[in-house]
Amino acid sequence: MAHAIGSLLRLARAGWVMAREGLVTAMAPPDPPPIGRLALAVAKIVERKDAVGASRGTRASRALNRLGPSYVKLGQFLATRPDVVGRAMADDLEALQDRVDPFDHDTAEAIVARALGKPIRDLFVDFGQPVAAASIAQVHKARVRGRDDIVRDVAVKVLRPDVEARFKRDLDAFYLAARLIEAVVPPTRRLRLVAVVDTLARSVRLEMDLRLEAAAISELAENAAKDPDFRLPKVDWERTQRGVLTLEWVDGVKLSDRAALQAAGHDLKRLGRIVMQSFLRHAMRDGFFHADMHQGNLFVVPSGDLVAVDLGITGRLAPEERRFLAEILYGFITRDYRRVAQVHFDAGYVPAHQEVEVFAQALRAVGEPLRDRPPAEISMAGLLGQLFEYTDVFDMRTQPRLILLQKTMVVVEGVARSLDSDLDIWTVSEPVVREWVEANLGPGARLADVGESAGALGRLALAVPRLVERLDLASAGLAKWAEAGVRLDAETVEAIAAAEVRRTRPQRLAVWIGAASLAVIAYVMMVS
Repeated sequence: MAHAIGSLLRLARAGWVMAREGLVTAMAPPDPPPIGRLALAVAKIVERKDAVGASRGTRASRALNRLGPSYVKLGQFLATRPDVVGRAMADDLEALQDRVDPFDHDTAEAIVARALGKPIRDLFVDFGQPVAAASIAQVHKARVRGRDDIVRDVAVKVLRPDVEARFKRDLDAFYLAARLIEAVVPPTRRLRLVAVVDTLARSVRLEMDLRLEAAAISELAENAAKDPDFRLPKVDWERTQRGVLTLEWVDGVKLSDRAALQAAGHDLKRLGRIVMQSFLRHAMRDGFFHADMHQGNLFVVPSGDLVAVDLGITGRLAPEERRFLAEILYGFITRDYRRVAQVHFDAGYVPAHQEVEVFAQALRAVGEPLRDRPPAEISMAGLLGQLFEYTDVFDMRTQPRLILLQKTMVVVEGVARSLDSDLDIWTVSEPVVREWVEANLGPGARLADVGESAGALGRLALAVPRLVERLDLASAGLAKWAEAGVRLDAETVEAIAAAEVRRTRPQRLAVWIGAASLAVIAYVMMVS
């Protein structure tokens, strides 16, 4: 009970801050229902004067940074979920950046020494001041002496002190808010808000363990080992633990610094092509991609190679999801909207009670406007985004991994076109998509599928004797159980009933308190 009350108080404070910074009024629809008008009237009373006239993105940034790193991370995460917060709000949140001061140098050294189990002087030749700070960690430039006795520059990423405990408290509040909103506003159940928080919690847990980021860098590096013009920094595993990640220092120019790229003589059109093709290779070929490929995480080294850093957020696509992506892109190219619709139904993304022909009609409304547009104006990410806009109309369940893919594509296309404004996404992507289609949808792929199916049948045949034996044992046990019955004495039944009452009473009370205190937040989530 105390735990639930604590979460409610934290949510109440979040609602107050959002109202003070003008975020509640900025998200208001033109014709709100009565409860919405009441909420807006209260919000306007407490709204700060300097919030009036500020853009919605500015208000969101101020509110979430005031609430702390957990809410900044929530905002950045919701930028990948336009199905939850709306496309306009997602676009506003995309610009959200951590505005966090670095923690002091001595604390960082103490964290590193404790995590690695050695004095800082035994680990590094020198350990410099922080060069970047964010909500979860900050980065220091340091130097190490390798086993070959050569001194090299490294980047050391260090978790912020007490960040895990704070995130845990705030995640508990997010879970409570999601459950209450789904209970109070039934239409939001389609959005699977609890599942959204689940995804955020998993993402944060991964980011909190820097060994997993190191593993992601290592995996992507192996996948991209033979890719032209793209690589990852090397991991210093000897100086990497749960709270510390040490990487090769990348001495290059950020893609965000266009003037420096031109001054260094780099071909910007070529770099735009590398960004787009590298992402598609990783997503379609490997099913594992860097999901935060903004310009600040991409460097160009003197050789001209593109080097990606900060793999705290990654995405995965199962083989059937990659096939789905390839099929719908091919279907739109050939204008076979009936086929694209059927692929959605076959994948289970559209409920069976809907009509394939009606969904195909909606897809035609998406695809036909693209026919007469110049190639440089057509966006794959925009195409997927329009598809996902039909989730509500056709009762489609949210597919978080595909939406993460689509939002990453938005960022990647934006980065590529910032380097080459005339970039033809389809022409650049065609070799990568064609290679994947030939490898996975051609005759060779069908033969491989037959081989896999035969192998699965063989394993099943070998397992049949064990399954029969277990079934016999289970049947005998059930027969004895049915014959003897299950008996509970009166005291046991009373104890179970009393325990159930004690268990559910606080939950019922928390739900009613939460429903009342979160009316404003529920309303905002419903209309945004």
